[in-house]
Amino acid sequence: MSASRLGFVDVIKGVGSQLIVLHHLAFYGPMAVAVGTVAPGLIAWLNDYARIAVQAFLVVGGFLAARGLAPAGRLRVDQPLTLLLRRYLRLALPLMAAVALAVLSASLARQWMVDEAISAPPTAPQLLAHALLLTDVLGYEALSAGVWYVAIDLQLFALLLGLLWLAAHLPWRAAQVLVLALGATSLLFFNRDASWDIWGVYFFGSYALGVLAWWAARGACAPLWFWSFAGLALAALAIDFRLRIMVALVVAVVLLWVAAQRRPVEVDTGASAPPSLQPPRLPIKARVSAFFGRISYSVFLVHFPICLVINAAFHRFVGGDAWLNLGGMLIAWGASIWAGAQFHRWVESRITI
Repeated sequence: MSASRLGFVDVIKGVGSQLIVLHHLAFYGPMAVAVGTVAPGLIAWLNDYARIAVQAFLVVGGFLAARGLAPAGRLRVDQPLTLLLRRYLRLALPLMAAVALAVLSASLARQWMVDEAISAPPTAPQLLAHALLLTDVLGYEALSAGVWYVAIDLQLFALLLGLLWLAAHLPWRAAQVLVLALGATSLLFFNRDASWDIWGVYFFGSYALGVLAWWAARGACAPLWFWSFAGLALAALAIDFRLRIMVALVVAVVLLWVAAQRRPVEVDTGASAPPSLQPPRLPIKARVSAFFGRISYSVFLVHFPICLVINAAFHRFVGGDAWLNLGGMLIAWGASIWAGAQFHRWVESRITI
């Protein structure tokens, strides 16, 4: 069995997930308050700007969705609803395992500190809303950071799948027209109104950049489609500048540039191939980026409960010393990576739906 990996996508996912961990370490808990007394600039930057890494995930999500659903610009699956259900299960099952960890972590942290980051014990309807990825839509408090993004990821996938299904019944290039049209509507209307941020349409402009980047890089559409949409994104920024959209545009351009020059590296994952046919071992940098890219979703899911418990432990047993709390933040960061790797190994990778 062979699997195709795009190394530069692993780099973006790996770096993005680490920035999200650092953002939450700077945003939640007493350790960040203590460290802010000696490194206010660092905490402020992580608090204000590291979260923009989410835009990279949105663009990469569109890029990979186009690669899987319609690599040549036309939907290639026969049962879109079945595919959507599988996507939901691949997202929701690991999420619910992470939510269980978050509930246990909050219960422990509650014994050591009082902090707004600690959620109240969950109710049955609240847990059901998490399982259905409808937490924000139904107005329930999230039990862990990042739950909103998982819900948005499914919505964006469903939107793209619906557009591709509709385009399959329309003339050629309809897919590109529909994606560009909804992306433009998102950039010019939905993304300018924060009341829409619980819905996928708010983020579809960034997602569409990734979709069009894949299609342009792989010849599914002329590069003019991508550059026309990029120009429209710049016009939207001129009307209402949003740093998140600028970051999404830069990431999309990088993806287009790199993907247009490289073919995916084929990695043979089978154990039965003769030694002479085994691919050469990847360089250390490629292996490191592949590792962090592979575990990025698991790190994203489990880092918050890990950081919450370590925050509570340092608050209870260490106190407010800034340098010791800086060490605590580094410990929490490293523990998040370790926990993400274990979660990927024992939970995420075992879901083979």
